[in-house]
Amino acid sequence: MSGLEIERKFLIRKGGSWKEAAFSSSHIKQGYMPCESATVRVRTRDDRSWLTIKSHSDSAGLSRYEFEKEISNDEAQHLFELCRGGVIDKRRWLVKSPDGQHTFEVDEFYGDNAGLVVAEVELKSEDEPFSKPDFIGQEVTGDRRYYNSQLLQNPYSRWKEQQ
Repeated sequence: MSGLEIERKFLIRKGGSWKEAAFSSSHIKQGYMPCESATVRVRTRDDRSWLTIKSHSDSAGLSRYEFEKEISNDEAQHLFELCRGGVIDKRRWLVKSPDGQHTFEVDEFYGDNAGLVVAEVELKSEDEPFSKPDFIGQEVTGDRRYYNSQLLQNPYSRWKEQQ
């Protein structure tokens, strides 16, 4: 898959019902390879793996080019050896919007990012309307602290008290 990725990112309200609303979940492990002009990620999701290359986001943090290709699990394990700064470990929960038109990906982080729960929704255009589940809180689209690649360099455990 390749093309323009448009997404908005939100924090989850404390005590939200996102787990109960989820229709699916999966375990994700991902790492990042050093690259100045793009973000290069290797990811395993349950028993499948992908290599993803993303351009830097536009000034609003809403849009960027994305290339993604499925790879073998063996290839992923070799590529993880090229990643710097460790890996992101999280569980992704999929939740439909109240109107059923969108799927929110709710990421519950572990390790140094434990306690952080973030939801993303992918859109077809930057101004596409969407309905939010009641557990969706503050929007953090464009806030680089919440990018997975940044969470490796500056984990949530270091700055969560500053929120």
